[in-house]
Order: sequence, then structure tokens, then C-alpha cells
Amino acid sequence: MADSSREITAPLIFEADNEEDDTSLPSSSNPKAAVNDEPEENSPIRQVALTVPTGDDPSLPVLTFRMWVLGAVSCALLSFLNQFFWYRTEPLTITAISAQIAVVPLGRLMASKLTRRAFFKGTRWEFTLNPGPFNVKEHVLITIFANAGAGTVYAIHVVTVVKVFYKKHITFFVSLLVVITTQVLGFGWAGIFRRYLVEPAAMWWPANLVQVSLFRALHEKEERPKGGLTRIQFFLIAFICSFAYYVFPGYLFEMLTSLSWVCWAFPKLVLTQQLGSGLYGLGIAAFGLDWSTISAYLGSPLASPWFATANVAAGFVLVMYVLTPLCYWFNVYKAKTFPIFSDDLFTSTGLSYNISSIVDANFHLDLAAYEREGPLYLSTFFAMTYGVGFAALTATIVHVGLFHGREIWELSKASFKEKTMDIHTKLMRKYKQVPEWWFVVILVSNIGLTIFACEYYNEQLQLPWWGVLLACGIAILFTLPIGIITAITNQTPGLNIITEYIIGYIYPGYPVANMCFKVYGYISMTQAVTFLQDFKLGHYMKIPPRTMFMAQIVGTLIAGVVYLGTAWWLMETIPDICDTSSSSTWTCPSDRVFYDASVIWGLIGPRRIFGDEGTYEAVNWFFLGGAVAPILVWLAHKAFPEQEWIGLINMPVLIGATGMMPPATAVNYTTWIVVGFLSGFVAYRYRPEWWKKHNYVLSGALDAGLAFMGVLLYFCLGLESVELDWWGNDLDGCPLASCPTAKGVVIEGCPVFY
Repeated sequence: MADSSREITAPLIFEADNEEDDTSLPSSSNPKAAVNDEPEENSPIRQVALTVPTGDDPSLPVLTFRMWVLGAVSCALLSFLNQFFWYRTEPLTITAISAQIAVVPLGRLMASKLTRRAFFKGTRWEFTLNPGPFNVKEHVLITIFANAGAGTVYAIHVVTVVKVFYKKHITFFVSLLVVITTQVLGFGWAGIFRRYLVEPAAMWWPANLVQVSLFRALHEKEERPKGGLTRIQFFLIAFICSFAYYVFPGYLFEMLTSLSWVCWAFPKLVLTQQLGSGLYGLGIAAFGLDWSTISAYLGSPLASPWFATANVAAGFVLVMYVLTPLCYWFNVYKAKTFPIFSDDLFTSTGLSYNISSIVDANFHLDLAAYEREGPLYLSTFFAMTYGVGFAALTATIVHVGLFHGREIWELSKASFKEKTMDIHTKLMRKYKQVPEWWFVVILVSNIGLTIFACEYYNEQLQLPWWGVLLACGIAILFTLPIGIITAITNQTPGLNIITEYIIGYIYPGYPVANMCFKVYGYISMTQAVTFLQDFKLGHYMKIPPRTMFMAQIVGTLIAGVVYLGTAWWLMETIPDICDTSSSSTWTCPSDRVFYDASVIWGLIGPRRIFGDEGTYEAVNWFFLGGAVAPILVWLAHKAFPEQEWIGLINMPVLIGATGMMPPATAVNYTTWIVVGFLSGFVAYRYRPEWWKKHNYVLSGALDAGLAFMGVLLYFCLGLESVELDWWGNDLDGCPLASCPTAKGVVIEGCPVFY
């Protein structure tokens, strides 16, 4: 990791706008001098040195008319498509890679056709619709816009759960307030932690290298090597193959999503189907030949460094193949009464829990009804995921304190003196930075607006003002440690469980308050990490920070409005949306998990489930286990410093590996780990030249091909309900995997054991 590489043959020269401030650096740190006089200077992180250009030429404008048009359209379109597909049984995520590719011909077309006439000539407002050729920095900003619409807006879960699952009232205006404030609040934390998470070379954000590599492929002139391919040629071939192939797992042969052959070998045995099912069991030997299966929840395995992939693999094996089977077959907490892998909520007899029966007219817990229904039970794996969530939280704090505490302290004291800069930070110092007070104004105004919304519309949101402040306190406490882990490993531990836990104990019986607290405490931190990642992309591509800031703010606002508008339209027009009992494809898997969590932590409350009044009190010991684990690794690392592999054990990533399960399933992990091994270990070690040139480009091509074919299939066939009914479209093919194995439990479609 610390090995400096000089394998990039020549720096790319990229253009920027003229927003310079050369007086902020001494002459010895002038970026042009750094490029011209020290051409071999590069990042100490090998992957960065192999991928990111080290040159910059501030000559061309960035804030152009075509950037605003293409950026806003990309953001709005991706926001619509991602929310549209989010409610489906197999959600399809359209990444920013798709927009990154699609806008290139459009940008070049605008550059060739738009007038170059100058408007308001001779005034400070002078501008032109066409300042020249479409350049890479415009392209980067368009992609930043697209990034805002490429994920999910977590607060939509709150709206969906209230309207669809609880069938209670919430207005569009209140929903919009929650969406916008949660999305923008993270800017405050991002501004505070820029100096720790963007400028240091060690914070290298692996996911950004995919987009950087693709930018180079699309803009860098490259001679085709004899008998080989240029980056753009390789990208086009991989893109076409991905596009054409997805018609099979996406429509013709959907079983490719999860090939659970162990089930097929033993079609009448519950045990083997529990073991072999990739979607409803432990997924032993299950694999998927579908890029959406591989990248759906953990992101692209091609962007994950091998040590992080290995940590995820170890954590997955520990939870899925050691802890879960032991708890199930020893019947811990009546485990055999329920499916081994399920996110449903159960009664003590294995039947689905009737949640609506324990909610009173004021949208609170009806204690008398709850006493009649009895305690709520979880599947073995669902209970285990909460335990590892507890452990991951304490492991994150202890790990960052032990392994990065001194670095954080030194950065605080040094405040990025020249000796701590790498080449990219030196080059970026020429541009005017975003003033700290901009972030403070956004932070304070958002907190004020959030408190107003929660107090004035308390009947709908239930969260008191002190809950808002507590949620913000949790978010700012965890942004730095979680940001460090994400910047190094490409894996992001979540805060959702601890936020639910805290407000559930303090303010039980209020499900909407619990959801809102989770969103403000968890998503403001997650958004901060996302903004910081985008800042690092701009850092690598030498985009002026103020320009980046503007694009992020506008893109976030556009995405929030479009996401909510699309979700509201779907909820109002699709009958029985999120109903798993019908044959509809609109089953909302992620929203169902969110709803279950609101019942566990908000409506019933953690004390009645994980506390002294609950069934799962012993799960709290995971907090202690998570705190101890990094200490053991740290002591081993100090005792055996020559064993470098010990220092690569990252307990927050290892313990929190299964944090996306559910809704992620075993096959998502098993296939992701295999592909990550082939890329991060085999190709990186034994074919370094191929990895350097093609690895990240391949990741972008697979994403783009899947996205374009997925959209095409839906609008050509899905809208008309043209379906193929044959055994190859029977997902997983393991109908008995969700059956209990306890004696005497009667579930429809399952054998009864005596």
C-alpha cells in the first residue's frame, strides 16, 4: 500500500476554469512546477498512482451551459429510474456510469452545433453557450450531478412505510421537508471533515478509481498497442457484451440470478434447501451469473481492494456458516420454529405477526393488544444481523481510535503543512477553497428547519426537537470513523441500528419518530460520506472546490424532488404496491425491512425485544465483543510487526460484512467474493498490466450494459406484462428453503415434522 509507483507513462493534461488563487501557496509548491520539474512525483497509494493523472492545466471553463443542461437532465433521469425500479422484487440500480457514458456524444454534439456567439459582451455577465470542445472537467461535473441521482433517497422509506404499510396520513409537503433536510444536512459534516477525509493521500476512496479510469478511457488519446486494445475499444466491447448478455438473466433465463444447484439435487429435503438456497437459505455453493446479483448491494467487486474483500469474505463465512447454523440447529430462541433466513416477524408459533392489531388509533403501541398477541420473534439470521450490527458499531470506534488515532491527531496539529501533501493535494491548493462558513450556514439552517418541521408537524412526524439534536450529535460523532473506513476499504458500516436502539429506549411506542430519528442520525452521516467521496473525485480530476460544491447542492435538491415525486406517483397509482401475497413484481423488499425495523425498534421498542423485558437480551453482548475484537488485532499487530497481513485485518468491515443482509441474500455475497478475488488478488498480482489498464474500465462497462438493457427490457416488455413462464424463470428453485423444522409447526406448503 505504501509502495510508490511511477508506472504512468505520461500525465494527462486536463483543463480547468480560471478560478485560481496562486497566492495561497509558496512558489515552491506551484502546481505547474510540480508537474514540469518533478514529473515522477505521484501518490504513495499504488492503485491511485496507476490510475489517476498527475497533471492539470487551468485553461478551459467548467461551468458551461452544456454542463448545466446535461447535468440536470442526467440527475433527474437517474433519480426517476432508480426510484421507479426500487419498489420491484429485484430492484435495479442505474449507476452514474450510465450517464457518464451517455453524455459524451451529447456533449460533443452540443459543442459542434451550438452557437459560439457571446452574450452580454463586454460586461461581467458575458457568457457563451459554446466555449469550445467538450472537455473532461465538464464531464466530471455532469457525473457529479448524476451521482446525486444514482443512489437512493433513504427518507423515502419513511414515506412509504407510513403510507403503504401502516396506512396512515402524511402530506407531500411534510415528506418533502424530511427528504430535503436529510439529504442536505450531511453537507455540514462533510465540510467539517474535509481536511481528514479528502486531502490526505491515505484516504484514497477506491470506488472513485472506476470513474477516473473511465474518464481517461473516454478522453485520453491512446495508441492501440500491437495485438491489443485501447481502453475505449475494450470498454465498447465489454459494454456491448454486457448489454447483450443481460437479456438472459433479465428476461429469458432469470434463474441465472441464483443457481442453487444443491436444492435441485435434493428437491424434497428441507435441510438441503436451507443449506443451498441462494435467496432464502445459506447459499452453500450457490452462485449467480448476473452482474446485478454481484453488484446490487456491495457495489462493484472490481473496485474493492483485495484486503477489504478478504475481510468481507471472512465476516460472511463467520456469520453465515458458523454462527447462524449453530444457533439454528441448537434451537436458540426457538430458531427451528421459523425459517433460517427471513426478514419477516413471527409469533411464538411460527405464524406471521399481525402488526396492525397492536397499533392504536393515535399511531402508538396498544399495550393491551400486544399482551394478547404475545412477544415478537425473529428468524435466526435476522436476530444475528442485529447482533453483528451492535458489534460493528463498537468495533468501528475502537478500530479507528487504535489504528488511526495518532494520524487524526497529527493532521489536526499540522493542518496540512506542505510536507503532508501528495501531488494531488498540491495541485488542488491553487484553487479557491470552499469557506468553512458556507458549510456552517447550511448546517445551522438545516437543523433549524428540521426542528421546525418536527415541532410544527409533530402529529405526522412524532419526533420532538431534542430528538433532532441527539440524532445530529450521533451523526457528527460517527462521520469521521466511518468515513475513514470507507475511504480505505470501500465498505461503509451503517449507523441505522444504533440510532434505532437509542431512540427506541428513550422514546418507545412511536414508530414514525423512530424512523425519522434513524434517518436524521444515519443518513446525514451517509450523505456526508457520499459528498466527501464526490469531493475526492473532484480532487483527483482537479475540479475547483467551489464549483464542485455548487454542483453537489443543486444535484441533491433536484434528486430529492424527483425521487419523492416518483415514489408518490407510484404509491398513488399501483394497486397493492408492496404486497407480497399477490403476484405483483412491486413487493418493495428494502421498504419491508425498513418497516420491520420500525416495528421492532419504534412501535414495540428495544426493551421489549432486546432489553430486560424481551426475548433477545443476550444479543447485547455483541457490543462488548465488537469492542474487544480490534484490541486483539492491534495487540497482535504490535507483537508481530513483521506479519503485515495482521495489520490488514479490519474488524469493522469483517464484523459488519453482513450488514446489507437482508435484503441482500447469500448469493449476492458468494458471487461478489469470487469476482473480487479474481480481480483484486489474481489479476492484480499476476496480470498487473492488464489490471492497470482494464480493471476499472471493465467495471464501468458491466454497470452501463446492465443498466441500458434493464431499462430497455422494462419499457419494451415489462410495461406490457410480456412474460415467459417456464422453469428457467423460477428464481432459485428452492421452495422448501423458507420452511421451519420444529416439530408440530404447521405452515402452508411445508412438511410437518413429528
